[in-house]
Amino acid sequence: MKTKKIGLFLLAFLLVLATAACGSKNAQTTGQGTPSGETSSAGGGEPKQLKDVKVVLDWTPNTNHTGLYVAKEKGYYEEEGLNVDIVQPGAGGAEAMVASGKVPFGVSVQENVTQARTQGVPLVSIAAVIQHNTSGFAAPVDRNIKRPKDFEGKTYGGWGSPVEKAVIDSIMDIDKADVSKLKIVNMGEADYFTAVKRDIDFAWIFYGWTGIEAELRKEPLDMLYVKDFSDKLDYYTPVLVTNEKQIKEDPELVKAFMRATSKGYQFAIEHPEDAANVLIKAVPELDKDLVMASQKWLSPKYQDDAKRWGEQKEQVWKGYSDWMYEHKLLDKPLDVENAFTNDFLPQQ
Repeated sequence: MKTKKIGLFLLAFLLVLATAACGSKNAQTTGQGTPSGETSSAGGGEPKQLKDVKVVLDWTPNTNHTGLYVAKEKGYYEEEGLNVDIVQPGAGGAEAMVASGKVPFGVSVQENVTQARTQGVPLVSIAAVIQHNTSGFAAPVDRNIKRPKDFEGKTYGGWGSPVEKAVIDSIMDIDKADVSKLKIVNMGEADYFTAVKRDIDFAWIFYGWTGIEAELRKEPLDMLYVKDFSDKLDYYTPVLVTNEKQIKEDPELVKAFMRATSKGYQFAIEHPEDAANVLIKAVPELDKDLVMASQKWLSPKYQDDAKRWGEQKEQVWKGYSDWMYEHKLLDKPLDVENAFTNDFLPQQ
């Protein structure tokens, strides 16, 4: 949820395709994780063998991920016979690790799944972590950016991604603004708060993390949520993903993982302060005040107006993929039906 790169992973994906056949054979044993063979004697019966499972994050731990940490801390995964290890992404990103079968589950975003699938990479989204897009363009209030037309004469800090450039062009066009009057620079790994004091006027952030941090810093922002400019930009970010091979060969593992994960996010929805404390305990280097404030803001947004946490709608996948195709971000339209599934969400 921290400001992050929203870009193309196609090179990594194509490399993954070349190695997927051999990589998938080691799906449960590749990399560093908890030792296999852990047991549990919960309930007083004979020790139960737990299945080692990894889930890879999309970024450093934050409140987008709280439900995963809750499910681990509260024993929901163990109840399903799983010993879950939450790991950081490698150089190729979470998508590459999941697509290759190196890990069975990961955190991604709808645009990356869309780009991957149109290139033949077998990622499948199995849950929307947050029901509506909470990202947008943020600027300190002294820059007086209230609408896209106010981007004129300003400097945007980004990462050179075709997606972000297309979104900026699109919303400026809606506001009849001249995109040639906007300067775009690469802010690299610079912290948002450092960058806006140094050489940029605004950047793309997730409000639930960077925006909340700005509130705590008493540095007010003007926030332009991208979803407010087009229904097609109200896409799912982040999502939980697996790959087609995992679904085909071990659907029961996917069901078990999602039963426990759903319980974790439901707990976070109902008990944001307790859930925040779970995340703080698991990742003590995080700012406690930021985690608590972010969790209180985000917990109601996990499910929002959906009938259950994680629910995904075909119209959301089609709307955003159509938008990407219209803006030449995809080589071909997305086969929406196979890009996501609600089949592994627990029935209410």
